[in-house]
This record gives sequence, C-alpha cells and structure tokens, in this order.
Amino acid sequence: MTRYIRHAAVFCALLLVALLVNATRIQVVQAGRYDDNPANRRATIARYDQKRGDILVGGKPVTGSRDTGEQLRYERTYTNGPLYAPVTGFASQVYGTTLLEHSGDAVLSGTDPLLTPFPLWNDLTRAQSPGGNVVTTLNRAAQQAAYEGLAGRKGAVAAVEPSTGRVLALVSSPSYDPAVLSGNSAATERSWARLNSDPDKPMLNRAVRQTYPPGSTFKVVTAAAALDAGVVTDVDKPTDSPDPYTLPGTSTSLTNEGDGCADASLRAAFEWSCNTVFAKLGVDVGVADMAATAEDFGFNDAGLRIPFSVAPSTFDTSVDKAQLALSSIGQYNTRATPLQMAMVAAAVANGGQVRPPYLVERTTTDDGDTVSTSGSRPVRQAMHPATAVRMKELMEDVVTEGTGTNAAIPGATVGGKTGTAQHGLGNSGTPYAWFVSWAQGERDLEPKVAVAVVVEDASADRGDITGGGVAAPIARAVMEAVLGS
Repeated sequence: MTRYIRHAAVFCALLLVALLVNATRIQVVQAGRYDDNPANRRATIARYDQKRGDILVGGKPVTGSRDTGEQLRYERTYTNGPLYAPVTGFASQVYGTTLLEHSGDAVLSGTDPLLTPFPLWNDLTRAQSPGGNVVTTLNRAAQQAAYEGLAGRKGAVAAVEPSTGRVLALVSSPSYDPAVLSGNSAATERSWARLNSDPDKPMLNRAVRQTYPPGSTFKVVTAAAALDAGVVTDVDKPTDSPDPYTLPGTSTSLTNEGDGCADASLRAAFEWSCNTVFAKLGVDVGVADMAATAEDFGFNDAGLRIPFSVAPSTFDTSVDKAQLALSSIGQYNTRATPLQMAMVAAAVANGGQVRPPYLVERTTTDDGDTVSTSGSRPVRQAMHPATAVRMKELMEDVVTEGTGTNAAIPGATVGGKTGTAQHGLGNSGTPYAWFVSWAQGERDLEPKVAVAVVVEDASADRGDITGGGVAAPIARAVMEAVLGS
C-alpha cells in the first residue's frame, strides 16, 4: 500500500514540475509572442485603465482624460484642441499617437521607468506608475495671437526665443480638434475619414512638416553669405547689378517688382527686396559658400527634432549658376519650414548663433517632481558676429522705412524681411506671403522673440498677397504678445 502511495506522490510531483515548466515556458520564453499577439487586449486595456498625464502650456494643462465607463476606460480630452493640435497631436485608442502625444508617450502613459523610484518592483508586480506630465516652452499669449492672426487661412506661424531656442508659438491653419479621434466608436472612424479626405489637410502640421519656397525671406541668408565671404564689404556701396539681370548661361531675364534696383547697394536692395541684386550676389558668392552658409543656418539637416521630427529645409548643392541665382532669392529648389525661417531670424538676433529649437522644457511625475529637463544644447555659428550686427541693421531698416512697416511696434526695436514666393506651373499659383522678424523691447537686454509667418490662402486676390501686407501684421501680434508677457 505504501508503494502505491509513493508512486502516486512521485506522479503528482512530476505533474507539478511539468506544470511549473509549462508556466515558465509561457510566461518567460513565449511571453513576447503572447504580448504581441493582436488578440491579446490585456495591454491595451491596462493602458487605458488609468488617466493619461497632461501636456502643460504656461503651467496649465491643455489635455485631460474622460472616464467613459467602457472596457477602454479613459479617453483623451483637449482644451482648445485646434489651437494646440500642431503641438499636442492626438492620442487615439484606434489610430495611435502623434507629435508630443507620441514623443512623450512613455511619460504620459506612465510606462517610463524614471517615473518610479523602484522600477524593478513595478516589473515584478506588473504595476504601472501614474501618468506624468510634459511641460512645454509655449507662450500662451503668443500661441493665441498667431492662431487668431491666421484666422483660418492656410498657413503657419513659428516663434522662438533667440537666446535659448525655446519654441514660443507653433500654429498651423486650418486646424482640427484632436478630441474627435480619441475614442473607438464609429464616430471616431468617420472623423478620421473626414479629416484625411479634407482637401485643406487640417492634420498637416504646416509649421514643421510642410516646406515652402521661402522667396525673399531667404535673402537674409544670401546677404549673410555675401558679407561673410567678403563679396560685399560696404552695405552702402553700389553693387554691380544690372536690372534686368540675365541668368548666367541663359537668355532668361530676371526683373524686379519696382524700380531703382540697378546697381543698388546691399542696404537698399535688402530694404526694397531687389531680386536682381541678390540673384547676382548668390552667383558671386558661389555654390560652395552659399550652401555652407545655408547649412550653418540649419538647411539640409534631416535630423532636427523638437522632440518630434521636423521636415528638412533644403538648399540644392548641385546647381549651375542660373539655378544658383534663383536659389539665392528663395526659389528653384530652395524650400523651408516656417520653423526653419524663424531660426534664420533668430540667428540674426542672437549675434549669428543658431540655438537648436526645442518644445519641451521638462517632464514631471504626476505630483510635479522633475523627471527630465531639456538640458544643454550645442550652438552653431551661422555667420560672423560682425555680419550679424550689420544684418540686424538691414532688418531694422526694412521695418522702419522699407516693405515691412506693418510690423513696427511702438517702443520696441523690430527687424524683419518680407517675402512673396512664387510657385506652381509657370508660377501660376497664388504666391505665398512670408514675413520673418525679431523684436526687442526697450527694457530688454537682447531680442526676446523671432517669428516666421507664411500665408498660402488661395482665396485671397493675387495682388493682395504680399509679405508686408498679409504676414507682417500677424508677426507683429505675436511679437507684441511675447514682449508684453
């Protein structure tokens, strides 16, 4: 009898070992396969079983979480969704995450191990920390001013702090409400289809993901290259620039919108945006030095992130002289995001130094303890400091007595550059209106803000599309908001 009991005990022990081996196989060896199986909804249910952390602007959240009572319990909500959509992106139970919701997902969802002092314990217990917060660099007043200035027209605004690279405003228009994509209902699917089929592309982030021909605003780069290369040594000396200017190696003549550009000085040509002068200057500087200066400003950089990716702005380095002439006035293959052109203006305002832009000041736990900060960032010299001083003077002249007078702010020093960029087959498209600028209050020790505005509204009359008339007032409103804050 004892033998039978012993056999049964051994058999039960073998069964227990087999059970433990199988459990180990499933929970350790095959855990990844089960976790990644689309039929396994446990991770998804756990993800939405707690509130998501918030994205903060000016210390106040612009996001939230709503308890739906469903299996996927919490849905994302947005305060002034269309205003901040180019920054927050969306967090959808169906379509995933974009922009800050994506780059900050580990903190916001509570999965970042830095959110807990005992990450190993969380791994063992499968516990999850409460979602942390992402604190942005945005200036609420500047963001509002940019959004209201565009007033639904197609376009974008980017504003940065020259001395640090902090992004103060990032607006794209037309926009959308990310909240309509948060859930998993049929209405969410309809909203997704509607937004993606909209010809105005409201989900396109025009401030950082769309590049445009920068037109005459690129003359800031060309002027800096000419001064750095010694092609121009005196901004008030007449240049050898015929009007019209025949593009090298062609019979094509380049002209100007107004008179008085023949042999104009760099100061006059910049003030009145003479295409002929700057096209010839670009050729005289040469493609190597033009490309080097453009890249020092940030062009051809495919790795820029703020922390989400920014479309690279481009300056073609394999061009002939005729193409270089057009590239030097912001046409041909030269293309830029509004953020890149804000960086150009910021470099002038900051003594020639380019500070990489960034949008996240820090991340915190749910109770406000700092998890990470933006940290120090490398500085790039886009032009000689002496060149930056002269460029500041030229940009100030544009606002005080040139094409950018609509950007003037009483009691402040403002520099700017207008641009009207041609595009489309045979330049048949409605020109894009550009304005880039910087501003310094009378009590400020250095410029506080640099702005780039582009308006591409096809509903406007072609003759009314000018950087000074359309884009400059928007830039002025943004600069006033920053100077007044």
